[in-house]
Amino acid sequence: MGYHLITGATGLLGRYLIRDLASAGVPLAVLVRPTRRMTVDQRIDMIMGFWDDQMGRELTRPVILEGNINEDNLGLSQEQLEWATQNVDHMIHSAASLSFYSTSQESEPWRSNVGGVKKVLDFCKTTEIKNFNHVSTAYVCGLRTGRIMESDVDEGQESGNDYERSKLEAELLVRNSDQFDSLTVFRPAIIIGDSKTGFTNTFHGFYAALQLGYTLTQMQTPDETGRLYAKSRFTLDGDESKNLIPVDWVSAVMSYILTHPKHHGKTYHLTPLHPVQSRLVHDVLEGTCNFYGSEFAGGGVELKDPTEAERLFYDHIRVYNSYWRDDPVFDSTNTQTAAPHLPCPHIDRELLTRLSQVAIDMNFSWNDRTPHRFGTT
Repeated sequence: MGYHLITGATGLLGRYLIRDLASAGVPLAVLVRPTRRMTVDQRIDMIMGFWDDQMGRELTRPVILEGNINEDNLGLSQEQLEWATQNVDHMIHSAASLSFYSTSQESEPWRSNVGGVKKVLDFCKTTEIKNFNHVSTAYVCGLRTGRIMESDVDEGQESGNDYERSKLEAELLVRNSDQFDSLTVFRPAIIIGDSKTGFTNTFHGFYAALQLGYTLTQMQTPDETGRLYAKSRFTLDGDESKNLIPVDWVSAVMSYILTHPKHHGKTYHLTPLHPVQSRLVHDVLEGTCNFYGSEFAGGGVELKDPTEAERLFYDHIRVYNSYWRDDPVFDSTNTQTAAPHLPCPHIDRELLTRLSQVAIDMNFSWNDRTPHRFGTT
């Protein structure tokens, strides 16, 4: 078995793929950028040390390639490029920008999600990698409604934001390439923390609303009930459905498909059977942020007389406006057929509350240098 090269290895999904694929005995290589404070070796050592502590055993270390998806040949040295040419036969492209809006085609998310894909495709051609595994998103469907099939790609849909536009363009680039013997596309919905431990190292979307609500309530004094009365309005109906999926499940399904070649060459919607309603998200926010008195004003309603708290909330959360729209129904026949033994954990009140409390306890931040414990996974 040749090496599987993972981009985006230090992201939330990437580090779970390292854990699960290494546990399955898959030889791994990872493309990593240094930071101002850590070398590439230090970054991966921290991640692997975290998993060793969590699992109670030492995992096989991946080969570390220092580079960047936005550079020619991914920024690899000649020696590393030669190693990749000789040893890598599977690319797992997970790196992406999660920016929702862009100032230009040269900025994020276009720079990484489209420009980076072009560089990765060129790299695969140079190194003759013939098996490509692309992490897209279920939201390439944009603003379409109804049932979205795994075979659907470009149906002339309007996108809700630049992230969705860039990911659709990236997926089309990959699909239109004729250089691969096998192309497998994974389309996860909204990835949240670990269903067992609550761990996450990114705090977008749901977590952004949670963090903002928690911060605003901490700035005020609770009443005699010990809770904060917050007469506030959410510009939702309460019935909007959101497809939240735990990162550990996404990685488990992907790893199973990646290690079973008979399932290669298809597109997989990594989506739950039972989406979460915005009413449940609202209730969890009330409970974990310790406030009451809020209500639904209606989807898309513009508040004419916002309170100071409402103004602050919506000014800061505006970038995620498109995030809270009602989701379509995602058909996941291919996923259920390939991995029926790996059902998506149901995101109920208890689990979402636990995920929220872990994020609060983490102060909505993560540093691989800081020791943390989240139980076993």
